[in-house]
Amino acid sequence: MKPENRTAGIMWMLATMVCFITLDATMKYSLQSYSLVEVTWARFFFATVTAIIFCGRDTAKLLVARSPKTQALRSVLLMTTTTLFGAGIAYVALPTGTVIMFMSPIFVTILSNLVLGEHVGIRRWSGIVIGFVGALIVIRIWETGFSGLNAGVLFLLGAALANACYQIATRQLRHEMPLTTLLYTAAAGTIVLSFALPFHWSQPSLSGWMILVVCGVAGGVGHLCLIKAFQVAPASVVAPFAYSSLVWATAFGFLIWRDIPQWTTLLGAALIIGSGLYIFVRERNTTMMTET
Repeated sequence: MKPENRTAGIMWMLATMVCFITLDATMKYSLQSYSLVEVTWARFFFATVTAIIFCGRDTAKLLVARSPKTQALRSVLLMTTTTLFGAGIAYVALPTGTVIMFMSPIFVTILSNLVLGEHVGIRRWSGIVIGFVGALIVIRIWETGFSGLNAGVLFLLGAALANACYQIATRQLRHEMPLTTLLYTAAAGTIVLSFALPFHWSQPSLSGWMILVVCGVAGGVGHLCLIKAFQVAPASVVAPFAYSSLVWATAFGFLIWRDIPQWTTLLGAALIIGSGLYIFVRERNTTMMTET
């Protein structure tokens, strides 16, 4: 067993969030010029190239999965998450989209109870309710009501739910080699989207190609950094640093689109992050009690 290095784990997680927000920002920027199918295809294609480079000579060996059906399901869920996120982020500011995606851990807790039959106590249900209230504040529900939610918010909520399902599927693949999972995830998205690509293709400019390459590489490297983070440090140490993505989303949003988060976004983010951390701590404590 490799020795723990918590500082390294935290740094890997921070690097993960920089990569993922770079992915989100380049997707949002590219969607101003190219179709959703084309941008999402580029995200998976160049992530596949990145994964193959990192796998090197072991690529063929790593393509042999122990649970190919679960790998396929997980790949479809990530592709769905990416597509819905791309559709939604075209309509809302990057920091707002990032905050809505923070609902994923809350959805994971709900699904763990409904799908996996895991026990969720009253305290964690309270955390879920608080997180839901935070989401309502972010989308300013009092202004339009549920019937007035714009398409962007609905797509992003769907992306957060799909991402939660993706995380649930990931739990079932703990026995797989991390690079095998990475290869399947990237390659499956590339193959599926390649069938639709000819109908949505628009020849990118040189700068357009560069941004699309950055999009895919950021996604691939981000997943590799995530793997490293959980390899060298406990999840309880590194997972909370995922919320640093809001800092990078705010910075990218301001530098590229001059977006400044509204007070409702910040307040809702505080509630969602607080509830997410509380749920995480409760689950960690429950696991520790079970193990002892």
